Amino acid sequence: LTFTACEQPQKHTRRHGSYKRITGVRLPRHPGDDNNMLLGNPSSATPDIHDSANYLIDHKYYIESYNRTAGEPNWVSWHLCAEDIGAAVRSNDFRPDTTLPSGWFEADNASYRGSGFDKGHNCPSGDRTASADANSATFLMDNMIPQAKNNNQHTWEHFESYCREKVRQGNEVYIIMGSYGKGGTGRLGYRESIADGRIRVPAHIWKIALIIPDNNDDLDRIEAGTDVIAIDTPNDEAVSPNWRKYVCTVNDLERNTGYRFFTALPAAVRNPLENKQFADVY
Repeated sequence: LTFTACEQPQKHTRRHGSYKRITGVRLPRHPGDDNNMLLGNPSSATPDIHDSANYLIDHKYYIESYNRTAGEPNWVSWHLCAEDIGAAVRSNDFRPDTTLPSGWFEADNASYRGSGFDKGHNCPSGDRTASADANSATFLMDNMIPQAKNNNQHTWEHFESYCREKVRQGNEVYIIMGSYGKGGTGRLGYRESIADGRIRVPAHIWKIALIIPDNNDDLDRIEAGTDVIAIDTPNDEAVSPNWRKYVCTVNDLERNTGYRFFTALPAAVRNPLENKQFADVY
């Protein structure tokens, strides 16, 4: 690829039109890059209302598998890059998702009132500050789980901040978060459900973050040595604020949840990533 003097390439920021950034040269994005579910559909969720325990919802800024019986998501998946982090203020407009199928329970603020649990984001507000609409989307109640305050405001916040710092250092992150089990301990003690039994209190909360340098052709650039972090925390007020104490492998999460992660990757890449245990010196 050569250029004349008047055709010298200029640096561009990601997502100008249909482009991502690559040093010095503007190239087209690979189809699917930055997709919120690029790495696969862990539970084979579908947008069929009859699949009510594994109902696929695309909220534009994140994608989730919603469980009508549990009144909460099974998992939520999203992509995080520099353009997702901006100056939009936290909207705090917690509200029901009125797009749920007719007749389905829609959680609201009252559903959590007096429960002793936070309305814990899956896709966090801080990951969607590029616009008011993006931030507001994270406050739909079907993005929430009953989460112990110390887990939500300390352990989980610290890991979310870590992921955003990786983005500020020039990376992009593919993230999936969910919960499993029944029964957690909040400020008012142990509960298995809230909202008159319509919302399950999970026993464990987990997250996977796959980190790659910001560039094009994301799937093709993920290798067996790519950085991946998996954590599994108890939903308990006694949880440590240090998320590193809860590092596990993706395989561990597959055994605990029954899901299959990284299905969009070839086995030669997927298998080492699933067995990798993150080790960070801090």
